[in-house]
Amino acid sequence: MRYHYTEKESKEILNNLTILVDTREQANNHILDFFNKKKVKYKNKKLDFGDYSFMLPSMPDMGILKPLVFDNELVVERKGSLTELSGNLTKDRERFEKELIRKKNSKFYLMIEDGSWEDIQSGNYNTQYNPVSFLATLNAYIARYQIDINFVSKYYAGMYIHALFNYHLREVILNYKGDLEEGE
Repeated sequence: MRYHYTEKESKEILNNLTILVDTREQANNHILDFFNKKKVKYKNKKLDFGDYSFMLPSMPDMGILKPLVFDNELVVERKGSLTELSGNLTKDRERFEKELIRKKNSKFYLMIEDGSWEDIQSGNYNTQYNPVSFLATLNAYIARYQIDINFVSKYYAGMYIHALFNYHLREVILNYKGDLEEGE
C-alpha cells in the first residue's frame, strides 16, 4: 500500500471495500437487501468471531499487492433483538463469552437491533432475565472485553455496518505511515 493517495484514488479504494458476512449468520435479509440496493460489495466467509468484518481485494495499480483482510481487527456481532441477546447471556453465556475472549485485540462492536438501554432497564424484552442482571452483564463485558455496544434499528443495520467499515478503512488510508501487512 502506498503512503499517499489522491482523493480519486481513495474513493476507488473505498468503493472496493468488501464486507465479509459470516457463513453462520442468519436472519439478516434486511442487511443484505441494503447492501444489494446500495451496491455494497459483500461475500460470505467463515469468521472466527463476529458476524461481519471487511476486506479490500488486491489492487496492484494502487500498491495493494494482496488482499487486506480486517477480520482480526474489526468485527460487528449482530443480535436481532434483546430477547436473542438475553439468551446469549443466560443459556449460551459460556459460548458467547468464549467468542469475546477469541477477539483478543480486535475492535468488537455488539450491534443490537431494535432495543435500547431503556428497554433493558424496563424489562421490555421477552425473557425472564432480570433487568439488573442484564445491565450488569453488559457493563461488565464493556469493561472486561473493551467492546462497544450500539443499538440500531433493523432499518439502519446495513447502513451502520457499511459506514463503520467504510470510515475505518478511510482512516487507515488517510493515516497510513508505512508498510501495511494483511490484517494490520
